[in-house]
Amino acid sequence: MSAVETVEVGYASGVFDMFHIGHLNLLRRSREHCSTLVVGVASDEYVLGLKGREPVVPLAERLEIVASLRFVDEVIVDRSEDKRVAWRDRSFDAIFKGDDWRGSPKGERLEQAMRDVGARVVYFPYTLHTSSTRLRGYIERSEAETFG
Repeated sequence: MSAVETVEVGYASGVFDMFHIGHLNLLRRSREHCSTLVVGVASDEYVLGLKGREPVVPLAERLEIVASLRFVDEVIVDRSEDKRVAWRDRSFDAIFKGDDWRGSPKGERLEQAMRDVGARVVYFPYTLHTSSTRLRGYIERSEAETFG
């Protein structure tokens, strides 16, 4: 997709736990490429099944944080790794992901699933220096040093 090409409805999904600049970068870039940006926020149950632990920030708070961003038009609860489920809840023309997914098994599964519903996958540069996993690690190490 070229820098000026846009789609009508774009979709970006994530856990958005401990909201940080990487999340902001993805959502801001996504909004530049669609007329309507729908954001799926992963349910606590989905995250528990996917990562083996619940998010630090509860779903209701993550929904409120994401919905408060001026460039987000709609927010839905994302309940499945299969993005066709989200597409059935709120159809979209393209899904936006970090380029750490490109060429990976999960990225290839996503691309196939989106082809099945007539949507495409658009990748943006992944923010390498910040992630929720790294932030969680810092917090856990700090707590261990303080209370351990």
